Amino acid sequence: MTLSHFLILGAILFAIAIVGIFLNRKNLLILLMSIELMLLAVNMNFVAFSHYLGDAAGQVFVFFILTVAAAETAIGLAILVVLFRNLSSINVEDLDSLKG
Repeated sequence: MTLSHFLILGAILFAIAIVGIFLNRKNLLILLMSIELMLLAVNMNFVAFSHYLGDAAGQVFVFFILTVAAAETAIGLAILVVLFRNLSSINVEDLDSLKG
């Protein structure tokens, strides 16, 4: 498999994530999953370039991105649980009723 195969697959995954964000703006859980899919598509491209260039810097950078993505997911899901407890809904449109 060549580098272009991995880049095409990464572009397809990234496009699916973009479509997921634009088609479904109501459900917060779907939005979080689409953002994670974007990050994974970019990580796959980093690993592919790192392998084909023979440099480990891209793979090290992926570990940092995965760490930040895990923290973002944990915080996002915690906010989602609190939102569901207060409003009994996870729709983005219901966030307008919150005051703070």
